[in-house]
Amino acid sequence: MSQFDQVSVVKKANIYFDGKVTSRTVLFADGTKKTLGIMMPGEYEFGTDEKEIMEILAGDLKVLLPGEAEWITISGEGEFTVPANSKFKLQIATVTDYCCSYVKE
Repeated sequence: MSQFDQVSVVKKANIYFDGKVTSRTVLFADGTKKTLGIMMPGEYEFGTDEKEIMEILAGDLKVLLPGEAEWITISGEGEFTVPANSKFKLQIATVTDYCCSYVKE
């Protein structure tokens, strides 16, 4: 899906790591939530409250998922899922465009 129709967007940005990671929250009529954002090159660790599906729209990065020893490499487009109540690490090599979907379980 390249476009979201009939949604609400929270004007205030989510800003992390001194502005190197930013996103905007998109709210859907059914109560679901996504964020659309950009990550600048660097290394980051994030924590999750809910299950997250990270869709990489463009960029070059590596991700280390919870409980894993091997980094996953994504060049261009890709996707990975992070369980609720966990932490994951990212190594961003180039400016990365992403969409994160939050899944209530």
